Amino acid sequence: MISNPSRHCTVELQALPSRIGQVRRIVSAQLRYWHLDALIDRAALGVTELLTNVHRHAQPDKTCTVEMELLLGRLTVSVRDHDPRLPVVGDIADADADGLATCGRGLAMVAAVSESWGARPDGDSGKVVWFTLPAIGSVRERAARPPRRVAGDQAARLFPEVAAVDDRSPAHAPARSAVMG
Repeated sequence: MISNPSRHCTVELQALPSRIGQVRRIVSAQLRYWHLDALIDRAALGVTELLTNVHRHAQPDKTCTVEMELLLGRLTVSVRDHDPRLPVVGDIADADADGLATCGRGLAMVAAVSESWGARPDGDSGKVVWFTLPAIGSVRERAARPPRRVAGDQAARLFPEVAAVDDRSPAHAPARSAVMG
């Protein structure tokens, strides 16, 4: 089931490898729809790591819910599953002295690409693991706001180094080289 009223999107799924790729595409499409293209790579990486953890570790089943919410300039991505065990971030240096381990870095990557992250119990049998990203203002929001125009007199008061210029007769400055000498 997918719902996306306004700035909220929820996807329920089985955390299987084939479904993880589909959720990445859903996350990417939703962020494009919200005009938050700059967040796609980090959000897709984060949700992939959280879903991979559900696939590898969650008991008794792999059913989970991915939720994205854009609120007050912050995108929160969360994954809810039915396993009450909270994730533990191990010390990567201790676990992988030779640098060749193929697992154990997921939550460290989520922490590295996100503004914040965490986990909390969800009722008696389950948990929610989440991360946040600072949301960049959407194109629609910027387009909806009229550009601020500052009159010449106001510009001179606000920015003393800026001289008021008559728009009807633009003055041309002589060409200058950017190279010294």
